[in-house]
Amino acid sequence: MDSPSTRNWAELPRDVTLTILMKLSPIETLETAQFVCKVWYNLCMDPSMWTCVDFENIDDYETGFSEKYEIMARSAVERSRGGARSVSVEYFGTDDLLMYIADRSSCLRCLRFACCYSLSGISNAVKKLPLLEELELTLCSISEEEIKAVGLSCPMLKTFKLNHQGFRDPFFANDSEAFVIAETMPQLRCLQIIGNGLTNYGLEAVLHNCSYLESLDLRSCFHVDLSGDLGKRCNEQIKFLHRPYDSTDDYKFVTSTDYESNYEDYGDGFDDGDFLSDDEYYEFSDDSEMPDIEEMFEYD
Repeated sequence: MDSPSTRNWAELPRDVTLTILMKLSPIETLETAQFVCKVWYNLCMDPSMWTCVDFENIDDYETGFSEKYEIMARSAVERSRGGARSVSVEYFGTDDLLMYIADRSSCLRCLRFACCYSLSGISNAVKKLPLLEELELTLCSISEEEIKAVGLSCPMLKTFKLNHQGFRDPFFANDSEAFVIAETMPQLRCLQIIGNGLTNYGLEAVLHNCSYLESLDLRSCFHVDLSGDLGKRCNEQIKFLHRPYDSTDDYKFVTSTDYESNYEDYGDGFDDGDFLSDDEYYEFSDDSEMPDIEEMFEYD
């Protein structure tokens, strides 16, 4: 038997070599592995190598390398020849890259963009991804209209992750995203909204309209109060529940900030009622005072 130092790795069976190469990240494949030999180059062009395009955990990421990584991502998607099932991008995602992916990945099932601060619109892209089952948008600036477009364009969506940094100040409480999710994504099984500004009103809407929901992550959702009947309902309806103050040690991004609004910065047009203390704010979260959710949405 040949010693490891004299073994010709290019003579390994094709399926064995493919299995080995698929353990590498796209960056390792595109920067190094494909240049080892002609056999490996040909294998790295095989569409089966690119069903999962994962540009996560880029250790040396710097803003100046965005163009480099975007070129790599485009190359990976192109090599999949329409066969990509999962695409994940951290930091360097742009509107143009998202559209490039959507134009060439009509069979995509899972899409993840995280910390992509240049991303501003997704509605045109998601219209081309009708088979999408899982979508994550973490620390990306997306409007309620864009979220609505996701719900209307992706009827097979089962997992939606829309994560922000949470603010404790009641000024930042806002149910608009929760209401859109409740209205347009009734088939959800998993919802992760870390750091969202929703209140008990928004949560009640989600629970009412997303009746198939099994997993709900409310960590750092500081404007939700689960101490009453709503908390009991969550325990009964949701199999896997993360509460607002549960640990985020297993989550790699920043989930909250201690920022407090400076009331003087807002000028005229606000009165004392706009800046309630935490105790005053949660008075509105009493289950008995919550609006009739059925009146907020139309049902057949």
